[in-house]
Amino acid sequence: MEVSNNMLSKIATNNGHGENSPYFDGWKAYDANPFHPQRNPEGVIQMGLAENQLSFDLIKEWIEANPSASICTPQGVSGFKHTAIFQDYHGLPAFRTAVANFMNRVRGNRVKFDPDRIVMSGGATGAHETLAFCLANPGEAFLVPTPYYPAFDRDLRWRTGVNLVPVVCESSNNFKITREALESAYTNAKLDNIKVKGLLVTNPSNPLGTFLDRETLKDVVRFINDKSIHLVCDEIYAGTVTDGDEFVSIAEVIEEEPECNRDLIHLVYSLSKDMGFPGFRVGIVYSYNDNVVSIARKMSSFGLVSTQTQHMLASMLSDNEFVENFISESRVRLAHRHDMFNRGLAQVGIGSLESKAGLFLWMDLRRFLKEPTFEAEMTFWRTIINDIKLNVSPGQSFHCSEPGWFRVCFANMDDETTIIALWRIKQFVRKNRNLEIKTRKQFWLNNLPLRSSSRRLDDILTPHRMSPHYDILTPHRMSPHSPLASPLVRAQH
Repeated sequence: MEVSNNMLSKIATNNGHGENSPYFDGWKAYDANPFHPQRNPEGVIQMGLAENQLSFDLIKEWIEANPSASICTPQGVSGFKHTAIFQDYHGLPAFRTAVANFMNRVRGNRVKFDPDRIVMSGGATGAHETLAFCLANPGEAFLVPTPYYPAFDRDLRWRTGVNLVPVVCESSNNFKITREALESAYTNAKLDNIKVKGLLVTNPSNPLGTFLDRETLKDVVRFINDKSIHLVCDEIYAGTVTDGDEFVSIAEVIEEEPECNRDLIHLVYSLSKDMGFPGFRVGIVYSYNDNVVSIARKMSSFGLVSTQTQHMLASMLSDNEFVENFISESRVRLAHRHDMFNRGLAQVGIGSLESKAGLFLWMDLRRFLKEPTFEAEMTFWRTIINDIKLNVSPGQSFHCSEPGWFRVCFANMDDETTIIALWRIKQFVRKNRNLEIKTRKQFWLNNLPLRSSSRRLDDILTPHRMSPHYDILTPHRMSPHSPLASPLVRAQH
């Protein structure tokens, strides 16, 4: 017999999980009609998933060369019993040391992380919720600059009762976080009788693909010190920065800010993005506050990483030669795919926010909206899902303050699928020029800070003026030796 909702808890039956948002609706559309090159070539291509699948061959090679790292192989089975029995929820010492080593190397060894401050969690989702439980009471709030990752509404709010207060960032300055925006959000929260307990920033940003410069980070640290509130810095995309020397971690900044109260500084990290291991559910809370470390350890009992996973990753991440090669090669491949997709969009006049990190582009489709409203954004998003058959995520699901921005993920697919996705975009734009409301001059002025191409805008928007050597969206013009010049791609022509 089915149990009615009024017999279940309020947490279990409320809408706090957020599955009714367009971010998750796009996933449902993909699940109902998933693209497959042979079985369903007209299906929806999943471009709403920020997953890094570009370097799995390197992982596979390491696993094949190190069979003893797994307790499920003949070479590693001798360690099965020791790994399978109960382990302390502090985590295997070798695992915490290896993760600290990896975090150091992703940040260019410019900072050192202490293994004793690493707390395990079930992915970054669990890490964020753990910190929310540690730092705030129900009804209290974190400031969060917009646009921000949609699932933060679930991760930080659903079971904790904590609120999120948007810090509105705008395209006029490339969505940068300013002191004025922080002060405004903080003041408005106080006027609404909301107690602000912390500020959450993602660095690099999801969905923007940008990262905070040193001065902005210093200003953020001064702000939270002035207000005596916590700073949670989500750095799960640190290893996706195409030029690692440019990325600045909050761990570096607090070394340069002697007045900083380190008890207020906390990091969230995981191996889901940099290594491409979301299924392993390896999340990390790293706090400079001894009490938070102790409390978070107790809470981690509800979301531990399996010792089998810890055992294997301890071995893999302790291999310094592998780690260095993986980080370097992954960045090269992400940069190549980023540039490939960005140039493909530029050929049909679609700009994106200039970025050097992440697994996505923040795509500017404002000129396709019939009017500058979120209703028009949703109408066009449905067109993208139903007609172009791409699952991209609309900006309003990221709490963007301006309609017309969309996140498109590019690293969760192979080259061939990427080309098909770009080809669909190209075909749609060229068949629907009447959707473009703004003149080219207006588009150009509105997109001065955006990265589109070094080519003249008229050349980008006029297909017949493109050089055949430049048009990466025309498969039949490619070298026959190109992996992109396949029968499947030609079939889409």
